[in-house]
Amino acid sequence: MIPLSATMKRVSRPTRAPSSAKKPHSPKNGRAHRANSTGQIRIIGGQWRGRKLPVLNAEGLRPTTDRNKETLFNWLMPYVNDARCLDVFAGSGGLGLEALSRYAAHCDFIELDNQAVSQLESNLSLLKVNEVASANVYQGNALNILKGLNASTPTELPYDVVFVDPPFGKDLVAPALISLAENNLVQSGSVVYLEHESTLTTPTLPTHWQIIKERHTSALRYMLIEVS
Repeated sequence: MIPLSATMKRVSRPTRAPSSAKKPHSPKNGRAHRANSTGQIRIIGGQWRGRKLPVLNAEGLRPTTDRNKETLFNWLMPYVNDARCLDVFAGSGGLGLEALSRYAAHCDFIELDNQAVSQLESNLSLLKVNEVASANVYQGNALNILKGLNASTPTELPYDVVFVDPPFGKDLVAPALISLAENNLVQSGSVVYLEHESTLTTPTLPTHWQIIKERHTSALRYMLIEVS
C-alpha cells in the first residue's frame, strides 16, 4: 500500500548530530540545498536504539529533534506498547519509527512526497519491521487519505496514538484534527500528539479532547491531547 501526507513536512537539513524536530530550512552560504541529498535521523529508544537511518533532505522536510522526541516519548510511555499508531504528516517517518522501536504493534504513515515515501519504505525494510510489527505507507494528500481510512481498514481502527505534525504555514492543523474526530479514527483513551509553529494559536479542540501535556519553544508549540 502506498498512499502519504497532505503536504510535505518541513524537514530541516539533518545536522551531524541526528535530529528529528521540524525547523524551517535555511540555505547555507546563500546556496540552495540540493533537493535530493540525504541526511540522517537516529532512533533514540527501544529495540532499535541508536540506529541511524538515511532521510531525504528535500525542501520543506524537517525531522523532529532528538530532544523533542525524548520529551514526547516520555509522555507516551504509558501508551505506546502494543499500540496502533498513525503518523499523519510523516516526512522522514521519525515519530512512527520511534513508536515501532518502542514496541508499538502497528503504524500507518501518510506522506505526500514520493521520494520521502520511497526512503521511508526502504528504512522500514532495513529495520525488518514486518518481523516484529506491521506498517503501511500511504502516499498522497493526508486530508484525503484520512477520509478513506475508515472505509479501507474499518476493523483496524481506531488508533491508540496519532502524530499530527503538519508543515508550517499551511493551515492544516484544524482540518487534520477535525478529520480524525469526524472519521472516527480515535476513541476514548486515544492520545494525539500535536506540533505546530509558535505563532499559531492552537485551534479549538473537538468535544471531549483535552490537552494533558504541553511545552513550547521560540519556534514551536507541542502538546499531548487525550480523547475522553
